[in-house]
Amino acid sequence: MSDMTLRQDVIDELDFDPSINSANIGVAVSNGVVTLSGHVASYSEKIASEKAAQRVKGVRGIAQEIAVRYPSDKKTADDQIAERALASIAWDARIPSDNIKVKVAQGWVTLTGHANWYYQASAAESAVRRLSGVIGVTNLIEVRPEARPQDVRAKIIDALKRNAELEADSIRVVVHDHKVTLEGKVKAWYERGVAERAAWSVPGVSLVEDHLSLG
Repeated sequence: MSDMTLRQDVIDELDFDPSINSANIGVAVSNGVVTLSGHVASYSEKIASEKAAQRVKGVRGIAQEIAVRYPSDKKTADDQIAERALASIAWDARIPSDNIKVKVAQGWVTLTGHANWYYQASAAESAVRRLSGVIGVTNLIEVRPEARPQDVRAKIIDALKRNAELEADSIRVVVHDHKVTLEGKVKAWYERGVAERAAWSVPGVSLVEDHLSLG
């Protein structure tokens, strides 16, 4: 697929997604790597744009350069964002809210603390990135698991084999302490995300490094 064709496919996907106003998003493609530029009105829209590009067949990588620009009359003070973020986290029963701390500086939210599962740390990030006034999120929540590396590896391999979207035999799983490294090849960019989610879904995983290539 040519870069020109791929660029048009990405533009079409951005236009198709109802959660994205693509009017101010620029798309450039070089050797299968997509660069997204321009600006959107919320952080959640920025994330949705990246996910839309990932869904397009032929995308080999993404450079995310979209800025979040709120109209001046819609800016929210940092203390209000922090208060809403803490409330959103507290309302989500999946999140150990007592172990999570929130810091906000000029609309950028930093999450710290600890959780037993990766999905809890991810849920905390999801809870705050949709809030009005948020321009970005840094998730520093530490996952503190209790599991043996050999058990972690076996569960990840089983999860990969169950997934119909992946050819599990082409993926190698290496576990050291609680760090997982994925190696091998997948057929499409989005399959990397599928493999990563399978790894993160296993208790005992605190870090996933994706070394998968397209081929």
